[in-house]
Amino acid sequence: MDKIKEAADLILKSKKVFALTGAGISTDSGIPDFRSSTGYYSKMDPALALSKDRLLNHPEIFYKEGYKILEDLNDQEPNGGHKALAKLEKLGYLSGIITQNIDNLHAKAGSKNIYEVHGETRGTHCMKCGKEYPFAVMREKVEKGEIPPKCDECGGTIRPNVVMFGDMMPDDFERGARELDNTDTLIVVGSSLTVSPVNFLPNYVDHLIIINNDPTPMDRQADVVIHENSTIVLQEILKEIESRK
Repeated sequence: MDKIKEAADLILKSKKVFALTGAGISTDSGIPDFRSSTGYYSKMDPALALSKDRLLNHPEIFYKEGYKILEDLNDQEPNGGHKALAKLEKLGYLSGIITQNIDNLHAKAGSKNIYEVHGETRGTHCMKCGKEYPFAVMREKVEKGEIPPKCDECGGTIRPNVVMFGDMMPDDFERGARELDNTDTLIVVGSSLTVSPVNFLPNYVDHLIIINNDPTPMDRQADVVIHENSTIVLQEILKEIESRK
């Protein structure tokens, strides 16, 4: 496919390449994306289900709805797309990943330099004393009916390390944005590029590769646009790059 070769050409001639990933890269891992007709939010309002207000003021509802999404994400495994990006980083062609995803799959696939701009579901922390716990501890407490789950040290409320609606963006967002200041090419994978402030990040770079099933608002500005399955496309790009070594 010519577009695969074009993408590989651009990656190989760039001094610094980063990836920006959204929910679409994880659908082949069995995770429905967040905004399609079959996605997580087709049955609930995300601004409520995963909101800071509901977490703090209506925990009994949060742990029936929003928490179930986080629990599901915590149990999935990376697919060939995640692994292809990890291999590109290992080979020195990719400097890192900025991800909107909270599913931990880039880390599980072996990627090292990851900026999780919406948080992650590996851990939790006490909102009072800051003590950190693995997600499994929260799960155990919730299964025992401890809602909201409490800190063993100070009795404060334990919450997931996920950016809820109403939360401030984490340091990873600013750090990731700074990485793009001297990045030549950004590979956007599986993102609709409709969620702020992440959708502004492609404006930081000179060259764009967009891999997404559906059109995005940035398609016109991209050097290469591929509207196909991201797992297959990333594996093909990796294969093309490896064939030129």
